[in-house]
Amino acid sequence: MSTLLKLKKINLKYQTGKDNISVLKDINLTTKKKETISIVGESGSGKTSLIMLIGGLERPTSGKIYFQDHEITKLSEDEVSKIRKKNIGIIFQSFYLIPNYTALENVTLILELNEFKNPEKEAKSLLDRFGLKHRLNNLPSQLSGGEQQRVAIARAIAMKPELILADEPTGNLDTENSDMISKILFRYVKEEGSSLIMVTHDPKLANRASRKIKIKDGKIK
Repeated sequence: MSTLLKLKKINLKYQTGKDNISVLKDINLTTKKKETISIVGESGSGKTSLIMLIGGLERPTSGKIYFQDHEITKLSEDEVSKIRKKNIGIIFQSFYLIPNYTALENVTLILELNEFKNPEKEAKSLLDRFGLKHRLNNLPSQLSGGEQQRVAIARAIAMKPELILADEPTGNLDTENSDMISKILFRYVKEEGSSLIMVTHDPKLANRASRKIKIKDGKIK
């Protein structure tokens, strides 16, 4: 399998007042196409920061990140945004659905912004695939936590991304919904050939990945 993502000597530091806090230290990571990786570690160890860096939502203090042979660390914000919109789907723990948009509208919007042909038809197909055919016209407030996360996943994968990043995708869900989301996510990446990098505290979910990485005190162990 060819390389999809490569991180070389990534460091991330924050300046808070007089203090210089080191969040990530000399991170090296290579991801192959179609690979699934779980990132585990204690709260505050730098897991979410790593996801944000890979997704181009933050920039490292030093080091290089390559995605599909493009060094995204030297690109402008607009250039990174274009790569992310078409190639990277991000799933957050807190869903971040637009509250006054229906489930269908939340997914359709992403497709419209990317000038996708027949965006509503594609959005309906995705939501149906995730068992939400009867919830198309419901607002997020009218959906259960599990249903909201399924809408969020449908939105994240609408553009059929090469890479899916998931930050605690089951963190706000009960056991039954966690198992459902896990099955949906891993079935999708297997069927579509996407790569998956996810942060999780759930050992059962972490063990489903083909590779498990532990971060401690900002370093990969």
